[in-house]
Amino acid sequence: MTSAGGPPEALRLVAEALTDRKAVDAVVLDLRGLTAAADYFVIVSGTSNAHVRGMAEHLMATLAPQGVRPHHVEGLAQGRWVLLDYVDFVVHVFHPELRDFYQLERLWGDAPPVLTAPEGGSKG
Repeated sequence: MTSAGGPPEALRLVAEALTDRKAVDAVVLDLRGLTAAADYFVIVSGTSNAHVRGMAEHLMATLAPQGVRPHHVEGLAQGRWVLLDYVDFVVHVFHPELRDFYQLERLWGDAPPVLTAPEGGSKG
């Protein structure tokens, strides 16, 4: 897991990569002290299945040269909810309908937001 200080540098790279691809409503939740599953959740939305897939693929391509590769990837082919598990942090790239349905921010309401990436778009 990450150090006791602030978010790891990789999260800044994640935020930049997702912003580059017009992520919607980006938020990073600090899960330290709440679960051993991961230290952070990064949650963003895309505007379509292709947008969701494109953001996830761009993120993996951006982090790989830094030696940061996902331990596990789910949902990439469908593009409705892509989960990229980097162990210390998990990136959730949602289609808006699924994000509204699963409401991870509400489920993890005790987790403080630590980074909010600049908006690439907004809910319409």
